Amino acid sequence: MTQRSMLAGQTPTVVIRAGGSVTVEGWDSDRVQAETASRWGLQLERRKAANIGRERARAKIGERVLFDISFDNPFNGARRLKKNLHGEVIEVQLGGDGRVRVPFGSDLVVYAVRSAEVQRLQGRVTATAGDDLSVHEVKVLAHAAAGRDLAVDCATLAGSEFKFGAGRDLRFYVHTLTDAQVMIKDAGSYWEAILGNGHIKVQLTAGGEVTLVTDQEVQAQPPNFILGNIEKPTPATETTDQD
Repeated sequence: MTQRSMLAGQTPTVVIRAGGSVTVEGWDSDRVQAETASRWGLQLERRKAANIGRERARAKIGERVLFDISFDNPFNGARRLKKNLHGEVIEVQLGGDGRVRVPFGSDLVVYAVRSAEVQRLQGRVTATAGDDLSVHEVKVLAHAAAGRDLAVDCATLAGSEFKFGAGRDLRFYVHTLTDAQVMIKDAGSYWEAILGNGHIKVQLTAGGEVTLVTDQEVQAQPPNFILGNIEKPTPATETTDQD
């Protein structure tokens, strides 16, 4: 087992790239800690946000490619965000599978070649996984996408227009989503749901089924007034605050 940790403060921005699967969770600490049992190891370093651009991390033995990651700079064009961050992020690179713990207040960007699970975060989360992705007990979600199943359970969204996608099934629960137009394209159909006055725009696209979880009144929209899978939240799906 390889383990590395770094002093980060209470509200760092952490960028994680995994060549396999990764579990990321918030913890009551001011350090970022990463560990892996993979022989491809890990890197943990502090970098300037401007230096994290469209990059490629690649490893191979002979003609066999072990992992190949392409990653966009999450701070491009965001001068206000860069100023607030003082131009630095903590970057974790995992060659294979691993686990990363970050302070509860972290802003997080995750890219996993395989699956990813993100949980117990009070900061802003952006996550992408090539296979399954689960985001739960998260306060603020900016973006999420998965090549297979995507499960979202968060308190609120960061912004007013969003696109979430999954190659297979997508389960979507945002606790404070009370005023939104939700446009859904799933297996063989398209349907729209209006919550409140529909001010926030949310697009959900899946190769399988989309399930919208909400305790709000849902209004079907013309021309066909079709509604798909809609469920009421249960106590098991409620986000636990880490205040």
